[in-house]
Amino acid sequence: MAIIISKNRKNAVKVEKSSFALEDNLQQYIYDNPESIPLYDIKEDIRLLILAREFQTSSGPIDAIGIDRDGEIYLVETKLYRNPDKRTVVAQVLDYGASLWKTYTSTDAFISRLESYVIKQFRIPLQEKIKSFFNMSDEEMLHFNESLRDNLNDGNFKFVVLMDEIHNQLKDLIMFINQNSRFNIYGVELEYYKYENHEILIPKLFGAEVKKDVATKKYDNTLVSDEEFVSIYKTIGLENIIQEVLSLLRSMQNGEIKVDGWAADRTPKNINFFYKAPNETRMSLVISVGYNHEIPSQMFDFWLYDKVIEKKVLIAIRDLFKIESNMLKPDAKYGIVARWPIKEFTKEKLTVFFSAVEAT
Repeated sequence: MAIIISKNRKNAVKVEKSSFALEDNLQQYIYDNPESIPLYDIKEDIRLLILAREFQTSSGPIDAIGIDRDGEIYLVETKLYRNPDKRTVVAQVLDYGASLWKTYTSTDAFISRLESYVIKQFRIPLQEKIKSFFNMSDEEMLHFNESLRDNLNDGNFKFVVLMDEIHNQLKDLIMFINQNSRFNIYGVELEYYKYENHEILIPKLFGAEVKKDVATKKYDNTLVSDEEFVSIYKTIGLENIIQEVLSLLRSMQNGEIKVDGWAADRTPKNINFFYKAPNETRMSLVISVGYNHEIPSQMFDFWLYDKVIEKKVLIAIRDLFKIESNMLKPDAKYGIVARWPIKEFTKEKLTVFFSAVEAT
């Protein structure tokens, strides 16, 4: 196939289809230009952020890992048509997904691994890159992190097979799998042309047109009422305590309780209390409790995002809660440093902790 290029309707030039010399060239192009993957055919406002290239798994390196604003995880595998492995590319990308899901049973470990790739490529922390790329608020970041954790834990990935040419058998296979399974596999064909100093790509997406008959897993972003939240905790006999937690949340939101640097928020599945250190624009510490798959957590998780305040946070946890706390690993930018049983919660104890962190 050829295309015609002209300027002001004159000097038309016929340009023949070109090809990427190496798969590495195709990988790098997608890494640098993720918008060339036509996810807008799936949903108009999707933007893809590629976070890592050659992400290692026990089954081999994933060519690229990306995310969108909703916390969906995309595994991208690139192949040139002339590569004999193209016939098995679907099995390969599913194998990578299985390996990722099996290896990273801890979201912290997955995030930490991604962090190293992002720091190397973009020279800024992962959360800062995500927040700036998607222009998110702190509250939106809490929703995003919750969705990302759920998708990883459930192995809910979106697979993208990207080639310079997709043969009909592969198109049929993608449509068959999408129609009859919970997987979401998309084939992307990139027609590539070069003219003088310009590169022209014509992307085509296959697989998005399938309407599934089987139930597909989708992140539930419905914000349940306080009554429903309490009913979930009633199953483990902690409804009175979670009501007290919700009461503290509301008191902070309406200004009855004020502690400098601290705020409170509800996401679909969590109650969050978060702290911003002075002169910081991003969260420094988040205390979170909630449920997953209707199973309520019996612990408050203390998520530390700022190593500068690590020492004072750990001291305050030790002195006030009398529970074990752990420093972040040297190569980790953030993670859970302590877990506090909900059954030990009192409003006074938590607000004293808020003040201790702010005052030190």
